[in-house]
Amino acid sequence: MTLSDFAKKISWLGHDGFRIESGITTYFDPFQIKTDVKADLILITHEHFDHCSPEDVEKIKGPDTVIITEKDSAKKLAGDISIMEPGDKLTIKNISVEAVRAYNIDKAFHPRKNNWLGFIVTIDGHRIYHAGDTDLIPEMSDINVDIALLPVSGTYVMTAAQAVEAAKIIMPELAIPMHFGSIVGDDEDARYFKEKLEGVVDVILPD
Repeated sequence: MTLSDFAKKISWLGHDGFRIESGITTYFDPFQIKTDVKADLILITHEHFDHCSPEDVEKIKGPDTVIITEKDSAKKLAGDISIMEPGDKLTIKNISVEAVRAYNIDKAFHPRKNNWLGFIVTIDGHRIYHAGDTDLIPEMSDINVDIALLPVSGTYVMTAAQAVEAAKIIMPELAIPMHFGSIVGDDEDARYFKEKLEGVVDVILPD
């Protein structure tokens, strides 16, 4: 499957929430979602309410749903839960999951010591990076993916300008901005991200 065809299977659910439907239905950080499409796999980056939302997880959780997250979020959730730390790798439902670091450098909302997460998942041969709530961090130079989902709002995460630099370091074939339009950030942040990467990295603006 080509990357452009695969990208059509990715739905932005607002904020940092995404759903990928490709045989296996995978969610990232469901929050204030308006869907009840059942999940095979739910990945949660950290325990903040806008990422670890037990109410939203219950909307999409079925009897066979597997939740992958870190230790703090796991305490708030129920079901089949796998706990990961940065550097861990596992395969669930034929999907490879790698846990990577996500943290702040110049603010205190997401301390590195918490071992909160971004994820790299491999689906249909395509590697997708969900950065979680993070600044532009040195570890991004080790990220090798086809698609990068990057926060752009500033305040709690990197700014749109920093996200542009992150995309230039990672150099995915495709990038999708997130973390705007809800708690902080707006469409202008996403448009800036796309404009500054014109001719460098293809960007899809979620709708």
